[in-house]
Amino acid sequence: MRTPLRWLLATLALALAFTASAAPVAPLRVMTFNVRTPSPDGVNVWENRRELFVRTVRDADPDVFGTQELHKEQGDYVVAKLPHYAWFGEGRRGGDGDEHMGVFYRSDRLKVITSGNFWLSDTPDVPGSISWGHPFPRMVTWALFERKADGQRFYFFNTHLPYRDQDEDARSKGAKEILGRLEALPKNVPIVLTGDFNTSPASHAHALLTGLLTDARTSAPEHAGPDKTFHNFTGTPDQRIDWILTRGFTAMRADTITVHEGAVYPSDHFPVLAVLRWNDPKGSQP
Repeated sequence: MRTPLRWLLATLALALAFTASAAPVAPLRVMTFNVRTPSPDGVNVWENRRELFVRTVRDADPDVFGTQELHKEQGDYVVAKLPHYAWFGEGRRGGDGDEHMGVFYRSDRLKVITSGNFWLSDTPDVPGSISWGHPFPRMVTWALFERKADGQRFYFFNTHLPYRDQDEDARSKGAKEILGRLEALPKNVPIVLTGDFNTSPASHAHALLTGLLTDARTSAPEHAGPDKTFHNFTGTPDQRIDWILTRGFTAMRADTITVHEGAVYPSDHFPVLAVLRWNDPKGSQP
């Protein structure tokens, strides 16, 4: 007895749908990397370390990464050498001057749905605004990304908090401003926050943010490299101030990358790479 063609086609469609739904969702690779401004750092001047910086990014292969202290010339150099990446951001005083919280992403893997900036001050929508007694503008650059392969969406926020010991209150206020923005986002869309927070995980700023988010380094079951990240071009880190915090993801591993060539390092901070599994891959639409 001949099987009807319509039945065969329906069976094939069901099989294909099951296979697609059963296919694992690829993890997201995220990095935070304080670039260090193009300052006169002796052997570690930008011109000496920029190729190592590019190679560090290429080898880590993040889908997206947040930078701090980035100047436009540095960002443009990186994407010229790694053309599968694009970057965006605004200088902390507005425009293209000074330091950026530049966000880099694999343009072949991700697309930007919307993006923006805000400042950590009493007037967060005023470029270059400063409050709370610290000397330099501090800000956040953010985006809503969509992955091209499967339509998964996530929010990405990147920041750099004030650096002086006496700025702990300003760091807490900056963390509260960031937290308020994150709490207003749709609950079903995952979040990644990267940054140089200039304080330890024992700080009030960390406690505030991890009331909503999870620290990838402490939660991941697998690690490589030291916990601490700032080493001042010595290779011996003494503070864990570079964090990746998430909601809606589970960290599979979190690595501190310590690559160098003799006395030359890609930066005075070690970058941190996290591999993240989506907790609810079907629910990431705002």
